[in-house]
Amino acid sequence: MKKIGVPRGMLYYENFPFWKDYFNEIGYEIVVSKKTNKDILDNGILNSVDEACLPVKIIHGHVDYLKDKVDYIFVPRVVSLYKREYCCPKILGLPEMIKNSIEDLPEIIDTIFDLDKRSGLESGYRDVGKYLNVSNKESSKAYKKAYSQKEKYNDWIRAELLPMNYKFRPNNINILVLGHSYNVFDDYINMGILDKLSKRNINIYTAEDLSSEHIRKFSSYTKKRLFWTHGRRIVGAANYYIMNKEIDGIIFLSSFGCGLDSVLTHMVSRQSTIYEVPFMNLTLDEQTGEAGINTRLEAFLDMMKWRDKDKSYISTFR
Repeated sequence: MKKIGVPRGMLYYENFPFWKDYFNEIGYEIVVSKKTNKDILDNGILNSVDEACLPVKIIHGHVDYLKDKVDYIFVPRVVSLYKREYCCPKILGLPEMIKNSIEDLPEIIDTIFDLDKRSGLESGYRDVGKYLNVSNKESSKAYKKAYSQKEKYNDWIRAELLPMNYKFRPNNINILVLGHSYNVFDDYINMGILDKLSKRNINIYTAEDLSSEHIRKFSSYTKKRLFWTHGRRIVGAANYYIMNKEIDGIIFLSSFGCGLDSVLTHMVSRQSTIYEVPFMNLTLDEQTGEAGINTRLEAFLDMMKWRDKDKSYISTFR
């Protein structure tokens, strides 16, 4: 059985259960790179352009790890997931960046997923099937089976991405950990922030807990329509939790050098100020130290406790 490598980075955190079911159904074995570590980061830095953000460097490291272990590597060119909306430019150009930066690669499956011009995801998967000599009928059958069990995604998050033995505890502090999924769920990039919160008995909320219907509805409360799909997801989740008063604070994980994050952090922080919700932005890159993260996290949580105890509700932003 031929092997398809899936790098554990970028859109992996949004799609892996579906990708795995689809490729298994058409008769291919999936090989996932191991969790991000120092070697993967170092190789990613060596094999990518200096201007790339940390998540892009990380996925280069994962591809480098897989290249001698598989027959193909799956790095789709995801252009658009909704009509009149687009993904980050680095996601659009990721296959070309990887092909031109890493030597001795196996075949890269870089199928275009562009729902702004196509009828839906299924046509993209049919193109993947054609690349692998799978008929349209088989490909469509595999696609429908993979996407018929969407609840598996939430089960996968709880089992694989949230801290081990994590439990929701009523009446405890509720924190929304916000950001792109590859920043929120890669515990090497964010230095285990979910685990740090869990050990402090803090309830963790993420954008992935919400349906796309809720996210898109609440993202529409912004004055101007957002045309970045992942930005819309972040803003919609923030608006939902803030306006429904379900959280006590927000920690935004942003990547240094990410133009989209520089806009989103400002939008979310303004909304949190209006509703008097404590907000902290943690900017991540390869130079970020864990001691600094720990200090800022402790200070943020202490500030929230003092603010709640004194009932003064002094602004926690600026």
